[in-house]
Amino acid sequence: MELIQRRLIALMMMFMVGMASLPAAADEMLDDQINQRPSAGAMALDALIARPLLLALTTAGVGLFVVTLPFSALGGTMAESAKTLVSGPAHSTFLRCLGCTKIQDEWKNKQVATSVTND
Repeated sequence: MELIQRRLIALMMMFMVGMASLPAAADEMLDDQINQRPSAGAMALDALIARPLLLALTTAGVGLFVVTLPFSALGGTMAESAKTLVSGPAHSTFLRCLGCTKIQDEWKNKQVATSVTND
């Protein structure tokens, strides 16, 4: 019985040490993802697959927004539904950099806004 308790304590200690190192590893992975430029393959897949699908999603979102507009207006959620159904997919379709992830695009836009305000 004592052997099981020792192993359980050792397992808990290993788990705690592993959990303590996760935030540092997450910061490194996020930094790598932000600073990496998209590869040619990512750009090609984005242009050939993701953008056409996002365009279809944007078109479907516009249609769904128009259909649900009376209900959204009555409920007072018109701006929220427009942002969710139309603006979000449209931004990803037309304004996101080619091959970029959402994090990379947000970082790039933040850098552009910072440089514009500094000039």
